[in-house]
Amino acid sequence: MALPQSGSLLRFACRLTNDRPAAEDLVQETLLQAWRGFHQFEPGSNMRAWLFRILVNAFYRQGRRTRLAPVLVPLSAAIRSPAARTEETLEVLEALEQLPGEQRAVILLGVVEGFTCAEVSKILSVPIGTVMSRLSRARRALREKLSPVSVAL
Repeated sequence: MALPQSGSLLRFACRLTNDRPAAEDLVQETLLQAWRGFHQFEPGSNMRAWLFRILVNAFYRQGRRTRLAPVLVPLSAAIRSPAARTEETLEVLEALEQLPGEQRAVILLGVVEGFTCAEVSKILSVPIGTVMSRLSRARRALREKLSPVSVAL
């Protein structure tokens, strides 16, 4: 039986780490920390945003511990079911993977996971203006990467 938010957490962790086993470990660490720190959860607040905040903190804490850059796996090697992926989907995923980490996190949290800018701001511990700026830049970069190439005559 899966926990209600584990799918969303795993999807986001996979995009952060670019490594499924590392993402699974990150989600497990997140849920363990949430269990241990449940007394700190404020009733009436957004539990989903709280879990994502714990995940982001755990991700950055792991990075500080190792001080090593993650091994990047090419997107084509990471996708196991090509029948489920269309060429357009692959283009979008590749363009998303090319974004800087800060912009990719904002796009994933805001657009894919559906958090508001205020919630993303709390999750990432950055001002809301920074979230909106990163979101704007990320959308612009994705549009540029995904727009058809115009041929100069």
